[in-house]
Amino acid sequence: MPDHDQIRTGEVAAGEPAAAASQVLSPESGATAGSATPAGAAGRAHAHGAGAESAPASHLHPTGSFDLADHPVPTGREEVWRFTPLKRLRGLTDGTASPDGKVVTSVDAPAEVRVETVGRDDPRLGSVYVPGDRVSAQAWTSFQSATVVTVPQDARLDRPVVLTVRGEDASGASYGHTVVDVKPYAEAVVILDHVGSATHAANVEFAVGEGARLTVVSMQDWEDDAVHAVHQALRVGRDATVKHVAVTFGGDLVRLYAQVDYAGPGGEVEMLGLYFVDADQHLEHRLFVDHNHPHTQSNVEYKGALQGKGAHAVWVGDVLIRKVAEGIRTYEHNRNLMLTDGCRADSVPNLEIETGEIEGAGHASATGRFDDEQLFYLQSRGVPTDEARRLVVHGFFADLIRQIGVPELRDRLMQRVEAELERSIGLPPASSGATPGARSEV
Repeated sequence: MPDHDQIRTGEVAAGEPAAAASQVLSPESGATAGSATPAGAAGRAHAHGAGAESAPASHLHPTGSFDLADHPVPTGREEVWRFTPLKRLRGLTDGTASPDGKVVTSVDAPAEVRVETVGRDDPRLGSVYVPGDRVSAQAWTSFQSATVVTVPQDARLDRPVVLTVRGEDASGASYGHTVVDVKPYAEAVVILDHVGSATHAANVEFAVGEGARLTVVSMQDWEDDAVHAVHQALRVGRDATVKHVAVTFGGDLVRLYAQVDYAGPGGEVEMLGLYFVDADQHLEHRLFVDHNHPHTQSNVEYKGALQGKGAHAVWVGDVLIRKVAEGIRTYEHNRNLMLTDGCRADSVPNLEIETGEIEGAGHASATGRFDDEQLFYLQSRGVPTDEARRLVVHGFFADLIRQIGVPELRDRLMQRVEAELERSIGLPPASSGATPGARSEV
């Protein structure tokens, strides 16, 4: 973590020049960057809870609302949609998707965990989040029933809660809603496992009570024809600790938006991400951490590898430090490894700072190809070229997989990385032209 008086910034994008990574200061701070203006009032009131009243005030995010009519159909020119190929979303943005897709959700949980299927009128729904874009609002409007998982106070679960979302028909759209409520001082691991074929839009809310500890792993391991757009919102209680992990391998198009805010001081959040993008795949991860209480912490680290013509990764990380959030510490980092030519990685870290009374804030981004020195070192010791590349990629991901800290997933993740690498055997490695730009520091 950098010292309190240093903010590191950097962005390297492969494929085309992207907007520079930015430090956005509010008008109240006495300095400006760009033409961003405050988002204004929070989303309209919602009878189900206080979620609408705590909609993000970020300058880079639209005001949230549960009303679908408040979210215009995107054109692709909006900041939140400029990287997404809208036509490949199969009508999820404009309401033309046929709502006859089929997705089945099953839950495997320890005995002390309560699992419920509830109707739309359940007051727990919408208590943590507000739809921030058109697809999220469409999913909120369209789901028929929701799954609510409750971990009781002081519980220490001896195994993970596993929610398997299995798509059985991608020809029509399906919509889902899930609430995970972790009561004060409980400890739990929750795995969201997305498999099969689907055109699926969903919202997931995590309410983490005071002093609780939660690890969430969201696995996007779809078949190649799947389209998945999801908004995951986490509210972190006073002195609670949350680890959110996004792992994305499958799908034609996956767009995951993870949002964090705090219900009190002392909360800590770690957000980890791992993705492997193949030819013609579009994998997009967008993060928003809202430091709305003092003495909170966040750390973000995402790593991705790309291979094949048309492989496209998008990572957008935004951290808002509000006026009241004194004494916070935050850092975000994204790295992309280009295995072949023909790939594109857009990486945009942002900081929005409204107070200077912080312990530390920084961000960085790097996109590059294989390290020639690493490959030469291995090859000079008799390691074949393909095996040398495999070892380098293993090293790139191994530390992140270790940090996830869920033994039940470790072998599966390494096997998926191995399976992805099998596709690149015999393909020429990325040329030096795939590593443009350099890191900047302010």
